[in-house]
Amino acid sequence: MNTKMRKINILLAAICVVLMTSCSGFLDKKPTNQADSSTTIMNTNDAQVMINGVMSKMLSSSYYGRNFLLWGDGRSGDVTTVSAGNGGDGYYYYNHEVNSNSYEGFWSTMYNDLLQVNNIISNLVRLKAESETPTTEYDDFLGQAYTLRAMIHFDLVRLYGKPYNMDKGASLGVPVVTEIVNASEQRTRNTVAEVYTQIVEDLLAGAELISKDKNNGYINYYGNQALLAKVYLYMENWSGAQEAAENVINSGVYELYTPAKWVDSWKGQFGTESIFELAVLETENDLGNSSPGAYYRRQKHGSSSIVGVFVMSKYWIELMDDADVRLGVHSHDIMVEEEPANYGSRGEKGSCYKYSGGINLEGDGKSTSSSVNIKVIRLSEVVLNAAEAALNNNQAAKAAEYLNMIAQRNPNYTPWTAATVTSAEIMKERRREFITEGIVFFERIRLNETLQFDDNAFNKGTNPPQSGRGSLPNKAVTRDFNKIILPIGQHEINANPEIAKQQNPGY
Repeated sequence: MNTKMRKINILLAAICVVLMTSCSGFLDKKPTNQADSSTTIMNTNDAQVMINGVMSKMLSSSYYGRNFLLWGDGRSGDVTTVSAGNGGDGYYYYNHEVNSNSYEGFWSTMYNDLLQVNNIISNLVRLKAESETPTTEYDDFLGQAYTLRAMIHFDLVRLYGKPYNMDKGASLGVPVVTEIVNASEQRTRNTVAEVYTQIVEDLLAGAELISKDKNNGYINYYGNQALLAKVYLYMENWSGAQEAAENVINSGVYELYTPAKWVDSWKGQFGTESIFELAVLETENDLGNSSPGAYYRRQKHGSSSIVGVFVMSKYWIELMDDADVRLGVHSHDIMVEEEPANYGSRGEKGSCYKYSGGINLEGDGKSTSSSVNIKVIRLSEVVLNAAEAALNNNQAAKAAEYLNMIAQRNPNYTPWTAATVTSAEIMKERRREFITEGIVFFERIRLNETLQFDDNAFNKGTNPPQSGRGSLPNKAVTRDFNKIILPIGQHEINANPEIAKQQNPGY
């Protein structure tokens, strides 16, 4: 189903719910968040509408629509903020507490998404069982739902639980929810290992059912395998990670952008490298001046309301060669304009325009530059994950080959060899490639890197620049710092007092 048809279906479903009237045909049984009904889904059209609804919710500002991306970069050391109190700088400070309401949207949004996904799974399993003859008509939808359930649990456990490899998953993660639950039911936390076990189980189940066809705006078999590779990487199952990643790489379904095409790839939708891309619909989930692109643009670029919360830190700038094509989606930031003597050499590429379509606000084919699709999984990530897995599988030559496939985006790069490739260099390439895509913080913490922060950009206009990092100690963070993960929020504790006994340490 194309994006246009998806949009129509979501709108029809929404109209039915709002009006609470009987719609004809496949919308007679209305998709709903009240997932205690066993008759919500009656056929594949219903399933399609429900999948559409989940995708739309994943584009909430509290998930992939913005905040999950900001969390994955604002805390990474590769971006910095230039002023306090701008509405997004909290993702930089590490000063969140139990009653920091601005962070509780992660929990409520993702568990609401799980509610819908579990409703889909429950109903499709029922429909298949009730069928007089065996049918595969529901398999693709069921495979998508299993894969999405795995993705949501994976994102939740990385926000609220320690990295798997810190203690082999023995510490507390998040509640695993795999069935339709009543709103009054109070779940407690599973261990990180238990969450990962469920994630893998769902991905393996989904892989047996989901279509291999590329379906723009939806996840397919190769998206499933890309996610499985990443999950196995976090678990340090190197063989499993490499096998799943190579399933994607060797399929021939996706193709890396050449250096000449990389910059323009952000101006289009569903390109050759995009494995899973969430379609931002202008009329439904375009966040306008609150979109992720607006947070990384130069202040007031395109609108006086653009705050430009984040700029690239000196640590990221120092990683980049001037000839690297990836700097083509970067432009100077506001500090260069206001204090060229102090910031010109450091901030000349400080603003990032991936989610504006390009430095001239080209967008990605829609009428506004704030409605750019969210590229959740790209082939380049799969390739770098394969490189790390191969290196740990004692296949250094293959690891170097994979790393070079991405590193060539800098024409001045020195090709890596079996003798020179390292995990640290693979991580540096991730930082160059995925800045502002919500990936780097999780990867650096997983690999136990020390995160350095560039406070010299803070409070521009002061001489010397002021520091303001809240509770952050010594401008550096390791994964031993308790605030690398979120606390269980006060609203959840009020609703479920039992989970208060399982609060993360230090909160």
